Amino acid sequence: MKPYFPKEDVDKIKRNVEEILQSGMLTMHTYTEEFEKRFRSLCKVKHAIALNSGTSALEIPLRIMKLKTKDEVLVPTNTFTSTAATVLFAGGKIAFTDIDPNTLCIDSENVQRYMTRKTKGVIVVHVGGLICPDIEAIKEICEDHKLFLIEDAAHAHGSTMDGKPAGSLGDVGCFSFYPTKVMTTGEGGMITTNDDQTDKEARILRDQGKEDFHSSIIVQLGYNWRLPEINAAIGIVQLRRLPEIIEKRRKIAQYYNEKLGQISGLKPLKVPRGISNNFYKYVTFLEPKIDRDKLKQELREKGIQCAGEVYWPPLHLQPAYQKLLGTKEGDFPASEDACRRMLCLPMHSWMTTEDADYVIEKLDESLSEV
Repeated sequence: MKPYFPKEDVDKIKRNVEEILQSGMLTMHTYTEEFEKRFRSLCKVKHAIALNSGTSALEIPLRIMKLKTKDEVLVPTNTFTSTAATVLFAGGKIAFTDIDPNTLCIDSENVQRYMTRKTKGVIVVHVGGLICPDIEAIKEICEDHKLFLIEDAAHAHGSTMDGKPAGSLGDVGCFSFYPTKVMTTGEGGMITTNDDQTDKEARILRDQGKEDFHSSIIVQLGYNWRLPEINAAIGIVQLRRLPEIIEKRRKIAQYYNEKLGQISGLKPLKVPRGISNNFYKYVTFLEPKIDRDKLKQELREKGIQCAGEVYWPPLHLQPAYQKLLGTKEGDFPASEDACRRMLCLPMHSWMTTEDADYVIEKLDESLSEV
């Protein structure tokens, strides 16, 4: 993982920061407004609300849904803790689901399997940059049962399905700009939506519940979830660079695809037709007999650091969730198997095909040694 900041972008950010500091307007001003405008254009939605983190981007819409303690929200177990924890923070109840092991995403079959009368909504997670291939079928289920549908698009900036961008496929899209992401603001997040009321309430909640940024009238209880102007300025520069960033990652992914076919012991995750993946992660699956931990150690000794899995352990095996929900090994077998065999190869926008060749060569060597 390595953020992509060419020198000209660094120079541009420096000038922007100087302008911001001299203006005295360090938060919720012109750079934030410009960042939101550009991001809603990327996602082809009416509204984009800039925030201080992807976690905030998840919690705010869940709070807007007015969850009660018995209201369940379906969450695939192979996701980051924020996806699930924010359901609890917003007053609801987590209902973990299993996944389609071929895509690492929740599918309509699992939505139907785990849905109950208490189900209030579904959070679909676009894993590793891959838009959930079954999201349209899931959307139909949600519409039929009057459930909300939230996209956790923390990995999916610029990814599309049938020309529709991530962040435009559900009621709300939630993005993260953490340093490891395809594009970053250092720290930050974004909500995308076509719903005017969601936009209005999200803007209130992100700024301490004030009716307006320039007002001191508190209309509901909110938090300090604002994105500083300096972070927004970084985001604008990164967003301009996003097409190039994604193209570089896709080039490496395509190179991996071509070369890994000659190596036995692992198989790349297949991107379904119609989906354009930003390749936040390049995911492969090892054969069951291969010891992943030993393989990763061999690769580290050869100078290759494989990225964190998406995700291991899945949330139902994390100690905090086992304590909270009483979950255990065997509860979600498809997720457990797929996530246990997953290996994410190095992937960032500075990589060259020579770098990829080195990874492939040492991977082939290491597979023969474990």
